[in-house]
Amino acid sequence: MRGSLWQLGQSITRRLAQADKKTVARRYFASEADLKKTVLYDLHVANGGKMVPFAGWSMPIQYKDSIMDSTVNCRQNGGLFDVSHMCGLSLKGKDCIPFLEKLVIADVAGLAPGTGTLTVFTNEKGGAIDDSVITKVNDDHIYLVVNAGCRDKDLAHIEEHMKAFKAKGGDVSWHIHDERSLLALQGPLAAPVLQHLTKDDLSKLYFGEFRILDINGATCFLTRTGYTGEDGFEISVPSEHGVDLAKAILEKSEGKVRLTGLGARDSLRLEAGLCLYGNDMEQHTSPVEAGLTWAIGKRRRAEGGFLGAAVILKQLEEGPSIRRVGFISTGPPPRSHSEIQDEKGSTIGEITSGGFSPCLKKNIAMGYVKSGLHKAGTKAKILVRGKAYDGVVTKMPFVPTKYYKPS
Repeated sequence: MRGSLWQLGQSITRRLAQADKKTVARRYFASEADLKKTVLYDLHVANGGKMVPFAGWSMPIQYKDSIMDSTVNCRQNGGLFDVSHMCGLSLKGKDCIPFLEKLVIADVAGLAPGTGTLTVFTNEKGGAIDDSVITKVNDDHIYLVVNAGCRDKDLAHIEEHMKAFKAKGGDVSWHIHDERSLLALQGPLAAPVLQHLTKDDLSKLYFGEFRILDINGATCFLTRTGYTGEDGFEISVPSEHGVDLAKAILEKSEGKVRLTGLGARDSLRLEAGLCLYGNDMEQHTSPVEAGLTWAIGKRRRAEGGFLGAAVILKQLEEGPSIRRVGFISTGPPPRSHSEIQDEKGSTIGEITSGGFSPCLKKNIAMGYVKSGLHKAGTKAKILVRGKAYDGVVTKMPFVPTKYYKPS
């Protein structure tokens, strides 16, 4: 979905407050019958979830609290997100690592067992097909999660290359985890609350690490990661245990961890300076332009061997022509496609995500500008509804990250 989820949530909230709710519901949720539902759908509705179409699914944009309050609560206490619309899959076989390395920029072979990283699936032109968190469970098992909106194209892309790889004798197979649901538990209370539900010592599981363990009586895939900048976990749980696990987390937090919707998820990831695929990264954007150079493994920079390597390695050597940067601005919050100008009025780029930061109480945005104009402190003008407002290039993340790492 293009544009800001936060913006959509605010729009729905205003209209529900002002208008006949049945009319608004018909307008926004007309295609509800055609949408897929996660196993937590009834729990969302029972808790006041405002359901909207997202990537073919009916998902909660927010609950009874505002997106602003929900965002702040996640940073102060915790948020529980249903992200079961995302696609988890496993690659298995003795050649699963060399196979995956043909498609992504990460040094997968160099990962220690039980650790993972953010990576990018690239095309022949060096553009991003999707971003993904991948985990090396062991030398013959990779677990990864791809975006809901990219599921069909990602799976087709992987399958096409897998057929060619296997035809040459490669040993790799896959399993798509449609039998599992995915919950994201984020915020300072994430670890203490989840610790009540497992015997494993979570203080020994650090950011980016993965474990298969028993949580609330179910065998789960647990990754210490997230999309908020906070400490937290993504929990892949067998779907028949999904509702019980969600309820147990909410109950153990004594009301402090709240169900949190896609609207707050969008503002949280923007505050953390994280890309939303389809907004801040697309098929024509390279990982170097997107500021994800750190995700290209050192060995991969030397050897290449992934799709679009020639383009990407050239950008690493010569520098990209455009770069993703953060902005703080005055006036109304910038939105996707807002034009960025220099102080003389010449176009230098475009905003890809923007909104009002619930935690900082000011406008934040990210977008792409011409190289050379990307340094922090560079002044710019951002056009919102045809009027220019002051902006300044700002280092990201806007809100400091709190990932749990060894001291």
